[in-house]
Amino acid sequence: MNNDALPLAGLRVLEFTHAVMGPAAGLVLADMGAEVIRVEPAPHGDHTRRLKGFGTGYHTFFNRNKKSLAVNLKTAEGQEIVQRLLSTADVLIENFAPGTMERLSLGYEDVSALNPRLIYCRLKGFMEGPYEQRTALDEVVQMMTGLAYMTGPPGQPLRAGASIVDIMGGTFGALGVLAALRQREQSGHGRIVTSGLFETAAYIMGQHMAYGVIAGEPVPPMPARVSPWAVYRLFESVDGQQVFVGITSDKHWEAFCRTFERPDLLGDDTLATNNQRVAARERLHPELEAFFAKMPLQEILRRCEEAGIPFSPVARPEDLFDDAQLNAGNSLVTTALPDGRAAKLPRLPLSLNGDRLELRHDPPGIGQHTRELLAQIGYGEEEIERLCEGEIIVTGSS
Repeated sequence: MNNDALPLAGLRVLEFTHAVMGPAAGLVLADMGAEVIRVEPAPHGDHTRRLKGFGTGYHTFFNRNKKSLAVNLKTAEGQEIVQRLLSTADVLIENFAPGTMERLSLGYEDVSALNPRLIYCRLKGFMEGPYEQRTALDEVVQMMTGLAYMTGPPGQPLRAGASIVDIMGGTFGALGVLAALRQREQSGHGRIVTSGLFETAAYIMGQHMAYGVIAGEPVPPMPARVSPWAVYRLFESVDGQQVFVGITSDKHWEAFCRTFERPDLLGDDTLATNNQRVAARERLHPELEAFFAKMPLQEILRRCEEAGIPFSPVARPEDLFDDAQLNAGNSLVTTALPDGRAAKLPRLPLSLNGDRLELRHDPPGIGQHTRELLAQIGYGEEEIERLCEGEIIVTGSS
């Protein structure tokens, strides 16, 4: 898709963020065409660049299609740079601890006085209420809202294996920005958009809250739930691999029995309906376990595909690089890694009139666009060099 044809082309966003939630919001806007300027602290840049362990991929994945401005906001010269840029911006995104932006003279009152049309997106651990001064993390709110309780087996709460609350909270923030921009078209004024990590996790739990009210009983964790489907679980193949098989209708059951050549099961009148199969779980499951345990994984997958029933092997993240659907559907985009290599990483999971959103910029180096941006707002070359020498800014390279 041509850059000018992207839905958010011409929109300028200043992103004061760290970790995942804020960068995830900026990524959504950047992929859809906005000019997203990541404001990083000079001289070392965002600390996420240096994280190890599970944080290793944060910066690479959440910062494509963005520009980097590295500036020391604790100096008067640094604040002057940002104020000039803010007068040209449409959106500000921040996800720092409560009070941080105010201490930097970048709170909403300060910024809206400078640019009344600015949309100010605050991404916090908690929205307004008694918890709003607390520090939150993805794992913390998963524990607080019952998400960890629902994920692990009884007595063993377990966080989800990805930063799902951070990512969803950032996405809701981006959605709020789009709604505020629509309102600005009518009113001419900006506004505050706020999304909370805790409130996002609570939203994710809404279906289970409703279940608890309707059922009138405590909600069991997912591993201990009573499934409404007779066959909806993992099995093990003869080659020691796990495969999930779901049979969620009587039509699925008939297709399964025919494709897997089990006329004995199909002809058993006591297994004709899902409710009958649920009642017969104690004898049905051992039968299927023994059956699948004699078949290689690829044969099970082939027959499930032929039968048209839900199925999946248990994949690992690295398996997605070679996934046929993701590759054939153009759902991966080759992105530069910090060490100079490249890897295929997921695009936004949407298309616009059949077009996927492209990579326009690899994740930027520290201050890669500082010089360009300062020149745009009236700084001369000599002044830029003076600011560099004083470590007020960093003008890095890719």
